[in-house]
Amino acid sequence: MSTPVSTLISEAMAGKVGAEVSRRVSFPVSASDIRKWAMAVYYPKHPPRRYWDAEYIDRELGGRWVAPHEFNPFAWMTADPPGFPEVDRLDPDLVEKTLGIEGPGLRFQLNGGLDVEYHGDVVAGDVITAVRVLDGYTERSGRLGQMLFTTNRETWTNQRGETVQVRRQTGIRY
Repeated sequence: MSTPVSTLISEAMAGKVGAEVSRRVSFPVSASDIRKWAMAVYYPKHPPRRYWDAEYIDRELGGRWVAPHEFNPFAWMTADPPGFPEVDRLDPDLVEKTLGIEGPGLRFQLNGGLDVEYHGDVVAGDVITAVRVLDGYTERSGRLGQMLFTTNRETWTNQRGETVQVRRQTGIRY
């Protein structure tokens, strides 16, 4: 007779796959936001003119301020929910608590990686909505015991409903 395999994924957790974890709305992206982001990203070099020079942008890009792909309109504050969310981001069970269920109660967590697909541009004037859903759970045995891999998928859309980015974040808990 074989020994039953234990799992860290409860029925409640499995039942929440596909559920919305969070929704955020940015403030309107400004030319100044794009300029400052590019300066920080390219430092200590100068960023390309398409990110800071208004005359160049008017003449060559028709006045369209386009942010670098890695631009994050949520790096500062959010318009909705307003301000900075007051949550304990170090809590390994945060995803499950957000969904109103009990987590696996593991003590440690680490970043398992981020994969980003770019589908369009973020431009000055855009208001970005980010919707994060629980994409799934997998498990694996490791040197430190059973590990739980949690994947979230976050889709960014602009005010016209166009997808500009899809982000898949994996967290590892043990």
